[in-house]
Amino acid sequence: MVYIALLSAAGLAAIDQLIKFFAVTWLQDAGTVTLIPGLIDLVYVENTGAAWGLFAGNTWLLVGVTSLAIIAAVVFMLMKKVQSPFLIWMISVVIGGGVGNLIDRIFRVDAAGNHFVVDYLNFSFIDFPVFNFADCCVVIGMIAIVIYILFFDGKKDKETSQVISHE
Repeated sequence: MVYIALLSAAGLAAIDQLIKFFAVTWLQDAGTVTLIPGLIDLVYVENTGAAWGLFAGNTWLLVGVTSLAIIAAVVFMLMKKVQSPFLIWMISVVIGGGVGNLIDRIFRVDAAGNHFVVDYLNFSFIDFPVFNFADCCVVIGMIAIVIYILFFDGKKDKETSQVISHE
């Protein structure tokens, strides 16, 4: 299952890169394109930082941290440290998003030599940074992992210990 999940992560990164290809090809010159009026717009942004533009211009710090996190997650999965199928899939979603943005951060460079990530999704109804599919993968995967760990991971252990203590 781990290998299929990692293959799926590669698929998510490929989907991310395909969407970004279309964003660069068509959206870059189009300006803002409204998908759902008052809700979602497409707008081309070159983000040299991380979320909310944090660490802008620190490309190699961001590349290093992202690379280490991805490598650690892959090794963790390959060593079979994760047993839950749900966690395996959510970690692969995070890996896919991380790889998608990592590809951008390494290979996309503007005229001034700044490395950047292509962002294009904008919630027009709130003041929120423009983001992309890879960001969605990382955020959704991490939220699911945290919820699982906080509310479901220890449940089996507690149920097992209650059964044992009642015997």
